[in-house]
Amino acid sequence: MERWCRITASWIGAVGLLVRSASAESTATDPGTQQQLRLLQQQNEALQQQMLRQQEMIETLSRKVAQLESSGGSDRDATEPPHSEGGFSTGKLHLSGEGQVGFFNAGSHGQFPNSEFRIDEAKLFVEAQVWNDVYFFSEINLFLREEDAYELRSGELYLDAENLSQLWGQDRQLNLRAGRIDIPFGEEYQTHDAIDNPLVSHSVMNLWGVDEGVELYGALDRFQYVLAVQNGGHSGLRDFNRDKAVVARVGVDPAKWLHLSVSGMRTGALDVKQDQLSELWLGSGLVRPLGSAKTTVFRTGLLEGDVQLKLPSTTVKLAGGMLQYSDDDPTADNRRQVYYYYAEGVQKLYRGFYAAVRWSQVFADKGFPIAGNGNVATYAFSPVLTKDLWLLSLGVGYRWSEQLVFKVEYSLEQGHTINGPDRTAEDLLAVTAAFAF
Repeated sequence: MERWCRITASWIGAVGLLVRSASAESTATDPGTQQQLRLLQQQNEALQQQMLRQQEMIETLSRKVAQLESSGGSDRDATEPPHSEGGFSTGKLHLSGEGQVGFFNAGSHGQFPNSEFRIDEAKLFVEAQVWNDVYFFSEINLFLREEDAYELRSGELYLDAENLSQLWGQDRQLNLRAGRIDIPFGEEYQTHDAIDNPLVSHSVMNLWGVDEGVELYGALDRFQYVLAVQNGGHSGLRDFNRDKAVVARVGVDPAKWLHLSVSGMRTGALDVKQDQLSELWLGSGLVRPLGSAKTTVFRTGLLEGDVQLKLPSTTVKLAGGMLQYSDDDPTADNRRQVYYYYAEGVQKLYRGFYAAVRWSQVFADKGFPIAGNGNVATYAFSPVLTKDLWLLSLGVGYRWSEQLVFKVEYSLEQGHTINGPDRTAEDLLAVTAAFAF
C-alpha cells in the first residue's frame, strides 16, 4: 500500500509538470483554455496533498503495528483472547474448541502404567461481543489430564473490557478482565493447552491454575504488565478467607527476538478446613497444607524469572524460581523453600517437522508434594514428599497446520523422597494428536 502511494504520487507529480508546461505554452491562447489549465493544476496540487496525508497515515499505522508486534506478541494476556482463531461464528457469537487424543505408556510408578489409549484434553470456547470493546469469553472443560474425569467444568469465564486507555487517547495501555481467569504467574501456563505445547508433558513444577478475581493488563511501548487479585482458594463458589491472592508480572522485549519477564505471587492465607487447597496447581496436584491437624491456615509465596529467545528457526525458553510455604501449625515448624528451573528448546527441521527438548529440575530439602510424571495419588496427595526430581523430555512433531499437530515424546524422570523410596519407573512414552477448530 505504501509503495502504491509513492508510485501514485510520482505520477501525479509528473502530471503536474505537464500541466505547468502546458500552462506556460498556452499563455497566448484564449482565456477559457487558461482557466481550464489553472483548474487542472489546482486539482493536481490538491491530489498531491491528499496523497501525502495518506502516506503519513500509512507510515503512522505501520509504526503502531510494529510496536504492537514487539510489545505484545509474546504476552498473551496483553493481546486478544487466546482462542479467537478458527471455529465458526454466528453473528456476534464465536464458537471454537481444542483437545488431544493419543496413546500413553509409563513405568509402574508413572501416571499411565497400563499402556492407555485416552482422551487427554477436550475443551470448548464461547466468545461474544457484549458492547463495543467489551467481550465475553468462556472455556468449558470436558476433560483435563489433571482431573482425570469426564465432567463438565468451567475453566476461564470472564468479561474482557479492552482498550480502556482510549479514554485518554492511548491504545492497549489498560485492559480489564473480571470473572474466572488464569493465574498469570510465570510464562509456562500460556502453553499449557495441548495445541500450544510443543511436547506432551510439562516441566516438573508446571505452575498453572484458574481462579475468580479481576485482572488489569496492558502494554506500554516494549513493556507489558499483568496485575491480578484473586480468591486463592480452590472452591469456585465461595472464598473462606478475607486475605486474597495477588499476582503480578512485568515483561519487556529489548528486541524482537528477546522477551524477559519477572513474576511474583502470594496465595494469601487459606483456610485448611474450608478452602482445603490452593487454586494454584503444581503439575497434576494442587498446593496443599502440610501441617498437623491443628493447622488452621497455610500460605505460599512465589517468585520467578523467564527468558524467551525467538529466532527464525529456533525458540529457547529458560525459567527459574522459588516457592516458599508456611502455616500456623503450633506443633511444628513447616516452613520450607522449593527451588526449580527449566530449559526448553524447539527447532524447526523441514516444513512442518520440528524437534523439542525440555530439561526441568526441582529441589526441596524438607520435601514437598510434587507429582511430575509420577503417580498423582502417591506423590501429590499422600504423606510421601519429594526432595528432588529431574525430568528430561525429548520429542518430535509435525504441524500439519495451526489447528493440527502430531507429537511423539519420550520422557525420563528420576528423583528422591525424604520419607519413601527413590523415584524411579516413571518414564513416559506418548503419541498424540492435538487439534483445534
